[in-house]
Amino acid sequence: MIRLTRLNNQEIVINSAQIECIEVIPESKIIMMNGKFYIVQESIREIIEKTKEYAAAVRDMSRNMI
Repeated sequence: MIRLTRLNNQEIVINSAQIECIEVIPESKIIMMNGKFYIVQESIREIIEKTKEYAAAVRDMSRNMI
């Protein structure tokens, strides 16, 4: 799950594993696998970085559970 900011400054949390694609319009439009989309303030680079950080945290947690 990654924390992002809508254009109205409302914070949202989305499941990064469900992102199908991201478009720049010039904001970032995140299109989910179910067809829903979110327009957020963060750049594509920031979204990718947050996704990588979340995936790394999940991997670290799973290693610690074994």
